[in-house]
Amino acid sequence: MVKTVEELTKIVAKAIDDKKANNIQILDIRDLSVIADYFVICNGNNERQVQAIVSEIREQVHKHGYDVKGIEGAEEGRWVLVDLGDVVVHVFHREEREFYNIERLWSDAKMVSWEERA
Repeated sequence: MVKTVEELTKIVAKAIDDKKANNIQILDIRDLSVIADYFVICNGNNERQVQAIVSEIREQVHKHGYDVKGIEGAEEGRWVLVDLGDVVVHVFHREEREFYNIERLWSDAKMVSWEERA
């Protein structure tokens, strides 16, 4: 079985949706950066939900045979970065997402509907 970045992105989006994350967005940054192919961005309403989203991502990624390279910020549950190599996931607390507005920083990126990948 060939593993693809698109398959990984789909697994992440489904895991995030399963934990009722808000405003799920996928940014295709392949033409803009060498750090990753996709950013997946979402937010939870509180620290506990953010941590549950991150836990589900980790569980589903491992279940499907992918590796988590690193996780930063999980203890605080305000802005958690999950490094999956070609896919980087940003799980925000609602307030931090509004403040940092990471989508604006990457406004040149192509938005990909996660439903297209599901």
